[in-house]
Amino acid sequence: MNHICFLYLLFLIQYESERIFLYTARQHSVHMKIVAALMDPVDASRAQEQGADIVELRFDLIEGDPVHLVQICKEVCSLPVIATIRSAHEGGQFFGQTEEWFERIRPVIPHVEYIDVEQRFASYALHIKDAGKQIIASHHSGQMMPLHDLFRLERDLRTFGDIVKIIVSPRNEEDIIELIAFTHAIKKPICTGVMGAQFRYARAILPLFGSGLVYCNVGTATATGQYSVEEFTRLMDLMEGIRGSPS
Repeated sequence: MNHICFLYLLFLIQYESERIFLYTARQHSVHMKIVAALMDPVDASRAQEQGADIVELRFDLIEGDPVHLVQICKEVCSLPVIATIRSAHEGGQFFGQTEEWFERIRPVIPHVEYIDVEQRFASYALHIKDAGKQIIASHHSGQMMPLHDLFRLERDLRTFGDIVKIIVSPRNEEDIIELIAFTHAIKKPICTGVMGAQFRYARAILPLFGSGLVYCNVGTATATGQYSVEEFTRLMDLMEGIRGSPS
């Protein structure tokens, strides 16, 4: 990273950390929620104990009846549930067609609070909204997108989603700064993040600039570079201490 970009990033982090601390101190609100992405619904109990706010069941990675899996999750924890079937196009293990995706997700819609819907499955968004569920409109890219494409993508996802989730693969530190700027400027609620381990630290920085969800694990990562829920709660406690300490 060149020195100018590095210093600018440090300035943004310090400024935004202090601003968010002052805002949350006044409003008593939390801007970021920890999502525990699970491959075993039994782990939902541990996720809640460790500080997760929401659990995600990755049905493309779990074998078994989806409704039964949700029931197990609900029996062991009281957290809201996201139902996700991630397509192979976006880094998951679902290789079926759009109709197959809906046939698999449809039985769990009455039993969860959120449904993750990729753009290729957006034709079913109205069915999900009619059931009173919130949609996380998601896009996962194996490359970084120019800023104008990020803004265009956000508008497209916002047409059918309640929460927009955009995950990209930065090539360098300058891409990280662009992603931070986008996260700060874009309409909320938004979830932004990175794929892979190279720029893992961005997962911790982006919530300071408005990303409302951070996806973690409770032992078995569903994506490379994820923090565990325990790691992330410790990290947030440390950052809260830094923001709250006298200057």
